[in-house]
Amino acid sequence: MKWKLQKIGEIADIIDGDRGKNYPKQNEFRDKGYCLFLNTGNVTRQGFNFYNNLFITEEKDKILRKGKLMRGDIVFTSRGTIGNTAYYSDKIPYDNVRINSGMVILRAIQGKVEQRYLYQLLKSDYQRVRMQSYITGSAQPQLPIKNFSQIEIPIPPLPTQRRIADILSAYDDLIENNQKQIKLLEEAAMRLYKEWFVKLRFPGHEKTKIEDGVPEGWKLTTVKEMGQVITGKTPSTVIAENYGKDIPFVKIPDMHGVIYPLKTEVKLSERGANTQKNKLLPPKSIMVSCIATVGLVCIAHEACQTNQQINSIILNDEDHLYYMFFKMKGIKSLLEGVGSNGATMTNVNKTKFENIELLKPENEILKKFNNLVEPFFSNILALSKQNEKLKEARDKLLSKLMSGEIEV
Repeated sequence: MKWKLQKIGEIADIIDGDRGKNYPKQNEFRDKGYCLFLNTGNVTRQGFNFYNNLFITEEKDKILRKGKLMRGDIVFTSRGTIGNTAYYSDKIPYDNVRINSGMVILRAIQGKVEQRYLYQLLKSDYQRVRMQSYITGSAQPQLPIKNFSQIEIPIPPLPTQRRIADILSAYDDLIENNQKQIKLLEEAAMRLYKEWFVKLRFPGHEKTKIEDGVPEGWKLTTVKEMGQVITGKTPSTVIAENYGKDIPFVKIPDMHGVIYPLKTEVKLSERGANTQKNKLLPPKSIMVSCIATVGLVCIAHEACQTNQQINSIILNDEDHLYYMFFKMKGIKSLLEGVGSNGATMTNVNKTKFENIELLKPENEILKKFNNLVEPFFSNILALSKQNEKLKEARDKLLSKLMSGEIEV
């Protein structure tokens, strides 16, 4: 069954953020506060992610004009990374939320579209590919509101929209439950890390001498002494044959809200990967974002390459994997400090990254820790893979519903 196509601008209000003189400056953000001010890491392909939050005061919130969310609104990233989508439902634990300058709000017009249906459509690969021709810019891709408003989407009757939303939301519920389990597993592993390596209550600590806060046998080392550091690179985009479906190509947007970047927006062909063989990362490499958005940390689950914004560590000893994973997650503020602060971004180059100092426990302790938390990370990887399968199934079902292959 063919449904009527309508422009997004006819069924929803598209609201920009406040980009005027009152837009918050860097020194006005707080770790806690009245109003959550969304950053690029908060809106991912998986929806909202609230690991690294920035807040503004109530006074600052009151002088901003546009860009504040109402329950039921959809947030859509429209600059840089296009198409990350999140739904501001009653489940979101923040009552005051604003978008930043790289996002827009979609507010469904009552009686024209069911907001949950619009959300399911906008975040799907089905609709994502249909948006490509409306995106402008090469160095900094963007989807201007005037272009966004012209995109057409199929609009069935409202009862049908609600049924479609209910069906697809069931997949979201399963994905959300898996995400909660992943978070609990990571937190459990993190607690062990802190117990052993921050509070120094590792096995045998009672019999270990501590001098100047350092256990006997532990030593100060650097990142480059723990493994080979590889700074990523982007194969020529002028040569289309460099890109294909063979080798995952990890960029910062792929790292938000995940431990294992199972799905990347871009993949390289074997040809493209072979143009820079020395950039290939084996499984169990640790990837750390070091330009613009710094401090995101992921583990490679398969051979991959990254772009130049990411420094990766190919560890000398795989028994150091999970210690180094948590160690890298804990140095975000240090990365921000060692970077060259320009007007718009932080840049931690390879040399600075390699020379970051850290404390290395004895190998026996690192091996024990690795073996202890390995089951946690195995479960995280299994749940992450399950979520990707659920997303694929959801998108395939949506495509069949839109084509009329399956009747609602």
